[in-house]
Formats: sequence, structure tokens, C-alpha cells
Amino acid sequence: MIRIENLEFRYAAEAPPVLCSVDAQIDDGQYVALIGPNGCGKTTLAKHLNGLLTPTSGDIWVDGMNTKDSSTVKDLRRAVGMVFQNPDNQMVGMTVEEDLAFGPGNLRLPAAEIGRRVEEALQVVGLAGYEKRPTHTLSGGEKRLVAIAGVLAMQPRYLVFDEPTSFLDPAVKRRILNVIRKLNESGIAIIHVTHDMGEIIESDRVLVMAEGRISLAGTTGDVLSRVEELKAMGLGPPQVTELMWRLRQSGQDVQETILTIDEAVKKISSLILRTSGPGGDGARSGV
Repeated sequence: MIRIENLEFRYAAEAPPVLCSVDAQIDDGQYVALIGPNGCGKTTLAKHLNGLLTPTSGDIWVDGMNTKDSSTVKDLRRAVGMVFQNPDNQMVGMTVEEDLAFGPGNLRLPAAEIGRRVEEALQVVGLAGYEKRPTHTLSGGEKRLVAIAGVLAMQPRYLVFDEPTSFLDPAVKRRILNVIRKLNESGIAIIHVTHDMGEIIESDRVLVMAEGRISLAGTTGDVLSRVEELKAMGLGPPQVTELMWRLRQSGQDVQETILTIDEAVKKISSLILRTSGPGGDGARSGV
């Protein structure tokens, strides 16, 4: 697991803290969404998980390794891979194959093993056959997928995604999110940093940050049902969640947590059927 204990971080000794008294736990194989308004400290926290930043005070433990321990940096970064918001920031190869081989090559793995990892990673992200493509010819979405594949080639146990779908069109966003879900289903723990509330409905847990602190934490359904609290923090809940909340506010029997459009359609249909029929009128009842 990843365990965060009383974490505080300042970018300079005299600067105000960017992270304050952060405590959290991410278990093996979980899908955790980290959300919050711009400037709340999400990316700063994410960079602590694989030792890119180290705590000013407090501790982060990854599978028993303290991120402050310089002797475990190599093992730490093999365990926790990170995909940055801008994929150009982590591309180093002239071709896709060279780029994906860079990480395993630094581990001094045999050439055959490196080739196998490159091939498998491209299969996972749906870019089989792209090995010889020059990286500068890739589209923005393809670069994101190559960046994910490059981290996968290191075979991490945890993957941190920092705004992985920003500035992408809806179809490519869906493709990226499908890859993330597939990786989680394979057993890799996911930490998904995003400001898009609609992206987090498939996560297991949500951590909501505000002003450098975790102000809400819980299962995805529990957190997204707290519509008024989320709005007070400047976060717009997904449309489905807000619709169900509005129905509850109007007196409708919507007690269960509903996160998807399909679930919402079924629930609304059942409400209409319940209030319609012989002598009934769903419209008059407010549904």
C-alpha cells in the first residue's frame, strides 16, 4: 500500500505550506481519484508518491519504502510510475520503440526482455505496430498513449495519472479512460488526478483536496452524493449525480447512489411507472 502520514510540504523554507497535514492510504489494486480546484495541491501531492518531491515534514511509505530514503529511489520509481499532463515532458526517444525501451534499458535488462515489454505495452494501449513511428508525428492522444506505454514497460504496481485527458477531444478521452480502467482491472493501483468530475465515476475511492488539505474522502458514491459540499468547494458534480440530488430534494424516492446515465434512466423510468398507471399521472406527481 501507499501510506501518507501527516504530510506537509513547502517549496521554500519561508513559503507558506502547499500541503498541510495530509493523511491518506491507497491500497494495492485500488482506483483512487484525486480531485479538487486548481491550485489546491493535487499535482504536488502526486509528485510525492514516487519521490519527485520529498516531504518537508511527515512521511510517505510505498510498500514499506520511505520516500525520504535516497537508497530506495530506484525501487520506488519502479513501483510507482507517473504519467504527466504534457506527454512531451517525458518523451526521450526519436521513435516509439526507442522511447518505450528507454526505461527498461536503464534497468539493464536483456534486449529480448526489453523488446517483449515494448510489444506488450503497445498492445495494452492499442498502438501495436507503432514501434517505428517517429514520436514527433504522433497526435496528442497518441502521445498520451505512448507515455502510458513507456511507464507500463517498467511494470509498476501503482500508476499516477496527472490530468491524463486534458485538451483532448471526447473520443480520445474515452479511449484514455478505457485504458486506465483496463490497467486497474489487471491489478495495477491507479491514482487519477483530475478536475473533471465526470471522469471519476469508475474509481473505488475519491480524495477531495482544498487549500492543501484532504477535505473529503470516501467511496466514490458517498463523495459524489455530497453535492452541496462539493459545490461549496467550487466543484461541479457530474450531471447524473446532480440530477439525482435534485430529485431527492423534490421529495422523490432516490436513496441509492446512482452514478451512470443507464442507472439514472432505469431509476427515473421506475419512478414514472410507480406514479402512473390506472388513475395515476407521473406529470402531476412531479416526476
